[in-house]
Amino acid sequence: MKGNKYWKKVVMLLFIVAVACLPFSSEEKDLFVVASDELAEGTSNQSLDDKIDQLLEDERLDGAMTGVSIRKASDGELLYSHDGDIRLHPASNQKILTAISALRTLGADYRFTTEVLTDGKLEGKVLQGNLYVKGKGDPTLLKEDFDQFANELKEQGIHKIKGNLVGDDSWYDDVRLSTDLNWDDEFNYTAAQISALTISPNTDYDAGTVIVEVYPGKKAGDLPVVKLTPETDYLTIVNKAETVAKGESKSISIDREHGTNKFIIEGKIPVDGSLSRAWRAVWEPTGYALDVFKKSLEEQGIELIGNSQVTLGTTPNEATVLTSKQSMTLEELLIPFMKLSNNGHGEVLVKEMGQFVHGEGSWSKGLEVMEEVLANNGLSMNSILLRDGAGMSHKNLIPADQVTKLLFEVQDESWFPVFENSLPVAGEPDRFVGGTLRNRMTGDSTKGNVKAKTGSLTGVNTLSGYVTSKDGEKLIFSIMMNNYITGSMTQIQDTIATTLAEHEFE
Repeated sequence: MKGNKYWKKVVMLLFIVAVACLPFSSEEKDLFVVASDELAEGTSNQSLDDKIDQLLEDERLDGAMTGVSIRKASDGELLYSHDGDIRLHPASNQKILTAISALRTLGADYRFTTEVLTDGKLEGKVLQGNLYVKGKGDPTLLKEDFDQFANELKEQGIHKIKGNLVGDDSWYDDVRLSTDLNWDDEFNYTAAQISALTISPNTDYDAGTVIVEVYPGKKAGDLPVVKLTPETDYLTIVNKAETVAKGESKSISIDREHGTNKFIIEGKIPVDGSLSRAWRAVWEPTGYALDVFKKSLEEQGIELIGNSQVTLGTTPNEATVLTSKQSMTLEELLIPFMKLSNNGHGEVLVKEMGQFVHGEGSWSKGLEVMEEVLANNGLSMNSILLRDGAGMSHKNLIPADQVTKLLFEVQDESWFPVFENSLPVAGEPDRFVGGTLRNRMTGDSTKGNVKAKTGSLTGVNTLSGYVTSKDGEKLIFSIMMNNYITGSMTQIQDTIATTLAEHEFE
């Protein structure tokens, strides 16, 4: 394709030179000038092709597969396509599809709900009956929310509970991990398990994870101090690390034994060393959230008495709501989801769409909803394979031309400003504005101009979104690089986006 464009222009230029040497009448020369101008204009219009073609000749792309698609945002005209019809892995560009599907299905004002209920009655200061915490998918619950639940129960006069504390996560199915997730990713916060009842350690809202911090002991030979956020007894800490003398090197590892909540701390940390911190996924997060809530109850002086147990179960239909909380809106949730590329949010949204449309909070039903949304936007579904909502699967497939088509089609939706605002913005240092692009494309032509979703997996790097050219033409682009082994793909992507930002069509 690149060669055809090159030789076409060579032939045109040779034609102009050859004809100019021939004896023409003045009238014929005027016609030739007009024709030459038209050819020159055509050559100028193709200069964008030349620029991108040249960038794609980078030796770092040798042996890799690269799809590039560029459209006008005004009318969807396909300006450039290099292998744009080839199915490629999107990595976290998959989140574009999930966010659009969620906005179309749930709406920008959608909120998740968490309820605290009972099947018993309050007698004096004792709740005679079970206390249920029914999760409905909210990935933004924090320790302070469980504190608020406990405070409200105390204000209602509850000081003791003669019944079980029950965690209800039945809003979704019990499949915790998305299809194709690698087993050795499971301890990482980017691969946290999905539950309808969960908790996040901070306002990045990495639900189902815990922050583990390791501090040096007071003197050499002491065990380092391990701190968890939020504090919980749900995990077992095996501290094999050692505090060493001042000035020695630090080498701390924080791992979770596969299939358990046994966290292994190993290595050395000097007395004067800085802390080591890691976000780690928790095995079976429903029990984790329930343990944190139990601590909140205890901090308010609310006791479980008798033979009360902490367990999992399903809330009876006749149970009474004692207190509840609604999450932030989907519009607000899309900021950490898209800006910080939060994988857990992608999978929660898939399950929530399945529950909302089909009454089943599963990946299969949620992906059905996504497929319908994409088809309704005119995408060719026989060229697309959806396996999850976050893009962790190496089996997700979509051509670059289909990504740009979707980004064009949704511009007329009432919620489009919400979607566009959720995209990372190049060069903007605020994490909740620039997101994963905050340290990229900081030049004058791109800073604040390129709004795009990043994506990265082993051998996969992608970037898709919007940019306005130097002469004011808003463009849609998708750059999908697959099957490379070494080299900086982001650098090539940034150069392509910068080329679009600095291009003049007139």
